[in-house]
Amino acid sequence: MKIFRLSFLILSILSLLNLSSSAQTDTVSINTLIAKTSKALNDYPAEKIYLHFDKPYYAIADTVWFKAYVTENQNFLSGLSKIIYVDVINQKDSLIQTLKLPIAGGVANGSFPLDQVNYKQGNYHIRAYTMWMMNFDDPSYFNKTFFVGEAIDKEVKTHITYKNTSTDKLEKIDARIQFKDANNKPYANKNVSWQVVTSFTVIAKGRGTTDANGYLTIAMSANQKAEYQLKKGELITSINTTEKDLVSNSFQLENAIVTKDFQLFPEGGNLIAGLNNKVAFKAIKSDGLGINSKGTVTDNDGKQVATFTAQRLGMGSFNLLAEAGKTYKASVTFADGTTQSYPLPAVNESGIIVSVDNSNPENIAVKILSNDRFFEQNQGKKFYLIAQSKGVVCYGAQTALSTKEYSTTILKSKFPMGIAQFTLFTDAGKPLSERLVFVQNKNTLNLALSTPTPTSGVKKKVKVNIAAKKDGAPIEGTFSVAVVDESKVPSSEDGATTILTGLLLSSDLKGYIEKPNYYFNAPDAKKNADLDVLLLTQGYRSFKYTDILGNKLPKISFLPEQGIDLTGVLRMNNGIPVRKGVLLVTIPDKRFNSQVTTDPVGNFKIQNLVLNDSSKVTVSAKYNVNYKAMTISLNGSPMPGLTRNFSAAEEVLNIDSALTTYLDNSKRQYAYLHTLKDVTIKAATIPKVSHKDYPALSGLSQIADHEITGDRLQGCNLLINCLQTMMPGVTFMDNNFYVSRDYNQGNRIPMGIFINGMNVDVNQINTLNANEIESIEIFLRDQLGLVNRANNVNGVIVINQKKAPKGQKISKAQLLDMLPKNYELTFSPQGYNKEKEFYSPRYDVPANMNRNDLRTTIYWNPKIVTDATGNSSIEFYSADGKGQYKVIIEGIDANGNLGRSVMKYLVK
Repeated sequence: MKIFRLSFLILSILSLLNLSSSAQTDTVSINTLIAKTSKALNDYPAEKIYLHFDKPYYAIADTVWFKAYVTENQNFLSGLSKIIYVDVINQKDSLIQTLKLPIAGGVANGSFPLDQVNYKQGNYHIRAYTMWMMNFDDPSYFNKTFFVGEAIDKEVKTHITYKNTSTDKLEKIDARIQFKDANNKPYANKNVSWQVVTSFTVIAKGRGTTDANGYLTIAMSANQKAEYQLKKGELITSINTTEKDLVSNSFQLENAIVTKDFQLFPEGGNLIAGLNNKVAFKAIKSDGLGINSKGTVTDNDGKQVATFTAQRLGMGSFNLLAEAGKTYKASVTFADGTTQSYPLPAVNESGIIVSVDNSNPENIAVKILSNDRFFEQNQGKKFYLIAQSKGVVCYGAQTALSTKEYSTTILKSKFPMGIAQFTLFTDAGKPLSERLVFVQNKNTLNLALSTPTPTSGVKKKVKVNIAAKKDGAPIEGTFSVAVVDESKVPSSEDGATTILTGLLLSSDLKGYIEKPNYYFNAPDAKKNADLDVLLLTQGYRSFKYTDILGNKLPKISFLPEQGIDLTGVLRMNNGIPVRKGVLLVTIPDKRFNSQVTTDPVGNFKIQNLVLNDSSKVTVSAKYNVNYKAMTISLNGSPMPGLTRNFSAAEEVLNIDSALTTYLDNSKRQYAYLHTLKDVTIKAATIPKVSHKDYPALSGLSQIADHEITGDRLQGCNLLINCLQTMMPGVTFMDNNFYVSRDYNQGNRIPMGIFINGMNVDVNQINTLNANEIESIEIFLRDQLGLVNRANNVNGVIVINQKKAPKGQKISKAQLLDMLPKNYELTFSPQGYNKEKEFYSPRYDVPANMNRNDLRTTIYWNPKIVTDATGNSSIEFYSADGKGQYKVIIEGIDANGNLGRSVMKYLVK
């Protein structure tokens, strides 16, 4: 905290200085502004997260390895939160799993296997956050898209392309799909059936036959105003690979119909009459990717006043001398030849802006420009310029408006590396203009990687020396290293997600950033100019100054977690809370025993536990008087809602084609996991429990819309939490389940919950043991309406418990002993996922030399720490693969300096 106090002291002195030496004005207001801003940034530090992965994509049976870096203000490793959550979400925005990891010294290490049960080929989304981050409206959760291929039991490879021939009245998509077998031989003359499903409704279907090269063209169409649209659907194909075998594939249609947009962003926020305005633009497709464009700007008289051409990824800028009373439009020609016109923002007849030139490597050139009308109205009034970066106010100055243009230069050394936000205020603290600038400091953390020799042999030991320095001095820091066989794992360096892109760019900006590492991969004047345009077109994540000055700061609902907490309520069976009740908490595998006492309203809290994910916890109230009449209730754990992956632009449509090299290797690497096709053995079937066993549900369809088998519920501690993300077509809101389709249309009649044929309250779900459930049937429609009308519900959820096996007679006392005891709970809370160590084989033992080594990740070590001399080293053995290997190191030092380095060496 000394750093923050020192920063404020410097700024208090700095605020006495003027941009104009002739201005002598009161400094109370700017001091108040700086003080309130500094206090808000200091009291509500923004945690940010970056995850370093061992590689950019994977195959089924791989293990995903990662290291989490958690930082706060000025990119210091965070000392706030001690727990990080990592969610894995599939392409349908369903939660696959959540990892809970302990944070030590601002870092955490984790991994998860891509098993054949829970993971299939497709795109996945990683989201990482802390509980503290959930307090803020626009938290900078870590988000990353990665894709997973399947090679072990692959029967059909596909490649699809779309052609959009839609009109104003009709959606029309032509899909051309090639089908190949596992050996890349086309499936020629095979029957294919297909259907398009939107919101669980089939809106189009048909059949076809592949040609001699395995191709099939599917024509789909729907009315533009139809309730269910093609672009929101999924194309599902089923091909007869043999007379008996049918293989299905699915393809998202979301990006089959790509629309385009053109957005304009005047520097400083407004287009001001009489000023030569810099206007940035972004041409973007509906899939989130930029598209090159060019065009002209004309006024309302048809006169051409500017031309423009995109610099990179659809972004660029032009200058416009705006005139009062005029309107302007941009006529855009996109790279695909289509044209469209877009209006520019309205011209402000009076205004003032901040303009920045960031091309000098040492200084930031800042101009404050006002037009004639604004100058006449505000001459002599005070204005303040404040710049903040990484949670700290780095610059503050004031001036009296005595000329229409002020210029000043600010040393970049005053700022940490990253995005700085410049804001111009009135003397009342009203923000008038804002500009984002990326400060690229010259003296960054330098990570040098070296090997004794530039080449190595197959299965030979490799030593890599690591040297960390800043300003020529050795640096102690924490780092992670990944080594991959680049011939098997090719990737674009410009498109990489790195510690620099994550903590210096993406975490501070709203929205998706395409190919972020382009700006950090050997930066030059051109890339710096492109980065400046990017900042002109992106929103900034920070407090609003109007909220800071109005004391409208975030409501803190979640404190930084220091350990695992268990909370709940102890009540009498009649609902009255038990005051000063005694609870005994035991965790056998941790040899933990503790006694807690409830507060006046029956609440209890067990703090800072250290649990594994498999630990069992028992909470008992049996040491209280009249304990048998007491009930223990546990509170659930909050989590962010599941939303659409905002980095969906990185999703890959044709994974089989994109990962050809990687999946060919994976097929050989995991050949031992290949499963034989099912052999059918005819025998008497054992009937399973279903809704058909209960007369009250006889009006439902014979087949449910969706069914969740009991084995999918294994490990589910709180059933209602699991069902919220597992039931397709169902929305959970206000402690009720609704049919999503009807809920979105305003129908607020909840679904009926039936347990073993009995209509029950939704809260009864939490009394069930997930291991005792046979199946859960979901009926989104009651065709006859018998069940809906009889129970005043809309849709039905049927929970079928397993039939109890026949046993021997027992006494009443034995029966009572078997029943759940409300005064005692035994459960498995979500504990920390166990940390696993990356296996790196050694080939100094002759017996190991005969093993095939087809690894793609050759080495992973998240625990590299440089010593006082700034040095460290690693040793590992190369695999069987020949070609170029890539070593990537990323990390951070104690002062928040970030570093990344890449080295390549050859294996012959």
